[in-house]
Amino acid sequence: MDAESQLGIWSVVPPIVAVVLAFVTREAILALLAACLAGLYIAGNGLWGLPALFQRALGTPDFIWVVLVEVCIGILVAFFLTTASTQRFGELAGRHLRSARHVQVFGWLLGTIIFFSDYFSPLLTGPVMRPLTDRARVSREKLAYICDSTSAPTCILVPLSAWGVFISGLLVGHGPVMDNTAAMSLYIKSVFFDFYAILAVGMVLLFALGAIPEFGPMRKAERRARSEGKVLADGARPMMSAELAEMQPAEQIRTPRLFWNFFLPLTLVVSIALGSFLLSGKAMILEAFMSAVLLLAIALWVQKVPLGSIVGVAIQGIKGVVPAMLLLALAYTLNTLSRELGTAIYVVEVTRGWLTPGLLPTAVFLLCAIVSFSTGTSWGTYAIVIPIAVPLAFEFSGGEVDRLVLATVAAVAGGGVFGDHCSPLSDTTILSSFGAACDHMDHVRTQLPYALVAAGISVGLYLLLGTV
Repeated sequence: MDAESQLGIWSVVPPIVAVVLAFVTREAILALLAACLAGLYIAGNGLWGLPALFQRALGTPDFIWVVLVEVCIGILVAFFLTTASTQRFGELAGRHLRSARHVQVFGWLLGTIIFFSDYFSPLLTGPVMRPLTDRARVSREKLAYICDSTSAPTCILVPLSAWGVFISGLLVGHGPVMDNTAAMSLYIKSVFFDFYAILAVGMVLLFALGAIPEFGPMRKAERRARSEGKVLADGARPMMSAELAEMQPAEQIRTPRLFWNFFLPLTLVVSIALGSFLLSGKAMILEAFMSAVLLLAIALWVQKVPLGSIVGVAIQGIKGVVPAMLLLALAYTLNTLSRELGTAIYVVEVTRGWLTPGLLPTAVFLLCAIVSFSTGTSWGTYAIVIPIAVPLAFEFSGGEVDRLVLATVAAVAGGGVFGDHCSPLSDTTILSSFGAACDHMDHVRTQLPYALVAAGISVGLYLLLGTV
């Protein structure tokens, strides 16, 4: 179906419904489900089209992979809790990280070090940092912000990441860029113009150091955590169920063995994921977490924890990630529906007239930010916008790789990251809420003002760039 020509402005209704309802009701699952139903009725399928839509959206290798990773994370966190490893690690690290400021800077550092995967970063940073931030009275909203804003924004700034490889691949064949080497060279040069990603990562550090005062909903959340000791707001529903949140250490483990039960599994996860990325260019994230789960299961058995208890703990861990998996499933479903309705294509076509030389980077940044925020996907945004914006930039530059071309490529990259790391529909945003065990809409609501500030400054810089 030619969705753009048949549906036009109707194609943007589902994501608008999702975003508006999510903020109004603070019920992300209800908002996503309502948006999916609205999209089905717009497409003419009605309620009966829902099973087929679920099949198309969820019966894919990508979604199954994400679910398996979350299951492994849930089991791993449950194993950490049953061995009292996270509690012991918090006590140990607390001797050196003496203030909330130190804890937040350490979280920023951990998030930025894991540059090779925007999925792996929040899923590791969140569970590792959570006992430290809780002890330091740092709100879960702030932890989720740290996890989220050091994941995708960091990845986009590192050319060796999957993000850099993907975008450089899309640049091949445009203007004088005839091969992957030239494309990667162009992308590396453009990184310095990716103002949004630089600001997003830098602002986290500045907030952590106290160089910039907190403001908006985040300020309220931090005051609540510091003054009342409530790391979660009253009535919050963290993206981790009671099965994990209330889990107690196993009776057989009287003295936590931090090396075997915590450091070795984490070292194994990082070694496999980072090693495979450096050797093959693809991080084996699922294999890394599965290996750690197996290692920790064996370690528990060696420590005389009954096999039945180990299986029971694993099941509790799986139950704990069900809320996150349900939210991800609906987000994937809405993304599939938006793609079939031609939402992104319609938005690009409507805004094509803004793409003049002086406004090109600014318009492209805003366009990608709107598309990625409304659809929850950055890579899909890149695939649609790059073939339109980059050839236009080369046309304006006379076929030369000049500042306009570099700024346009960077604007596409940064605009896509904006939606990816702050849209309530984005899988990375959901995973950050899950990693931090934070209420999803509380995370979105507290992070969005910071993201908008970075986006506003970026727009100003691109406008300035277009006038000089």
